[in-house]
Amino acid sequence: MIGDKVSEELDPFVIAQKQLDTAAEVMGLDKQAHAILREPMQTVIVNIPVKMRDGTTKSFTGFRVLYNNARGPGKGGIRYHPEENLSTVKALAAWMTWKTALANLPYGGAKGGIICDPKSMNEQELENLSRGYIRAIANFIGKDVDIPAPDVYTTPQIMAWMMDEYSKIKGYNEFGIITGKPLEVWGSEGRNDSTAMGGMYVMREAAKMLGIDLRKARIAIQGFGNAGMFAYTLSKRLFGANVVAVSDSKGGVYREEGLELEKLIKAKKETGSVENYEGGKKITNEELLESEVDILIPAAIENQIRADNADKIKAKIVLELANGPVTPEADNILFEKGILDLPDFLVNSGGVIGSYFEWVQNISGYYWSAEEVYSKLDKIITKSFYDTIATQKSYAEKGVKISPRTAAYIIAVDRVAKAMKARGWY
Repeated sequence: MIGDKVSEELDPFVIAQKQLDTAAEVMGLDKQAHAILREPMQTVIVNIPVKMRDGTTKSFTGFRVLYNNARGPGKGGIRYHPEENLSTVKALAAWMTWKTALANLPYGGAKGGIICDPKSMNEQELENLSRGYIRAIANFIGKDVDIPAPDVYTTPQIMAWMMDEYSKIKGYNEFGIITGKPLEVWGSEGRNDSTAMGGMYVMREAAKMLGIDLRKARIAIQGFGNAGMFAYTLSKRLFGANVVAVSDSKGGVYREEGLELEKLIKAKKETGSVENYEGGKKITNEELLESEVDILIPAAIENQIRADNADKIKAKIVLELANGPVTPEADNILFEKGILDLPDFLVNSGGVIGSYFEWVQNISGYYWSAEEVYSKLDKIITKSFYDTIATQKSYAEKGVKISPRTAAYIIAVDRVAKAMKARGWY
């Protein structure tokens, strides 16, 4: 299959299907509904010719997957990555379906991506690629059909170009076609850090439930991109927590007394990696995951905690800020160890909740302050957390032990299945 280069064991879409199958079995999901929900409803593969800086034209492969729209238009980001593949996009579209359903937003799930190396492209090439992608998928998106957003290596500026291109095609301004835009073209206050902020609200409630004092908590963050950096700043600003370990794709750093943001940024900027933090101990990503901390925040990429290393995790809470950082086998191991592993589509749902707020503001033409956005975000994601814990407890009372991930799946899948049933899809 085009763009698919992953083994079946770590294939993101196979993992997404396994997670669905586990929940379907526990909840006794109707077989017809289960069959519908195992596959995306629409997969689009496009070829995007782009004029490069040397005058040549290069072709890029892009994807857009609409997984399910029973509850509303598709919603999901666009990723630029040299190893992007269709399986990953399908998995992310599936997880977006469950994410929007768990948060009880009027959306379905979707995702997009382009196989490219954005770090090697200049601004004009990125703009040409972004506009070309929108031209290629314009007939498959719309504010009431499928609403894209930023994701890995895509930015508010890229979203602005995409919105502008779509508006040119339609002949009028369509700000609601895409979220994660700059404020100048009607993005939303509070959207940039909404993913990490939502994760912090979940962490707050989880710590409260386990009796962990966040002012004394030791935190390790894998990944120092947008979500990871905001997780660092917010955990310290909101709770006074002590971040003792941080890593990026090249390596990590550990310091028992805690790490300083300015020094992390300096090391990253001057040497290309936080591992060269002045006064810290160099560690590998594996060592960070296995470090002696209260809370571990995977905020990087998929399949970081697997069957081969899950038993070495020592944290009391695993807060999945990344998409798909824990494999199904590892999920079972963490659950058996008594570690509270909070699933990605709960923890990082602040991003799509923030996008939902932007879309609502675009459609209504009435805009909110950052404080209003955070307050509304807190209310929605905190309810999702307690819905998940309540579902887990209700099954435990029946003698069925399930992980928080399966509990969250049961809530989300039930909502989507009921919408499909009401619409007469099965």
